[in-house]
Amino acid sequence: MKGLLQRVRGARVEVAGEVVGAIDQGLLVLVAVEPDDTRASADKLLHKLLNYRVFSDAEGKMNLSLADVGGGLLLVSQFTLAADTKNGLRPSFSTAAPPALGEELFGYLLGKAKQVHGTVASGRFGADMQVHLVNDGPVTFLLQT
Repeated sequence: MKGLLQRVRGARVEVAGEVVGAIDQGLLVLVAVEPDDTRASADKLLHKLLNYRVFSDAEGKMNLSLADVGGGLLLVSQFTLAADTKNGLRPSFSTAAPPALGEELFGYLLGKAKQVHGTVASGRFGADMQVHLVNDGPVTFLLQT
């Protein structure tokens, strides 16, 4: 499972002009599910997302996590993040999970996040989404399980 996290001052996801998920300060995470991923992969990714130290402390060092600052978490499914781009000029999606597995594990990740973290929002799985964000830093990391 991959999570491309971006520290944001604010972010929102729209589907057909309707805002379906939004946060203020926190993390926007684009999530890709791969064929060998399991619920354990989702649990590991969630632990990293909540505890990865990407927010600045009083001295300006990245020592605080999302859990520490109480920021929002916006999860957006993005199968293209799992693409194989090593060869040629067109991505291959053979490294992405089938849609049913992707939807199941993304839904599991979202449900677990809502159980353990205060502010959690999401996009809509499989929808054509427009993602708006103000990247803070910019700070962007690719996390893998």
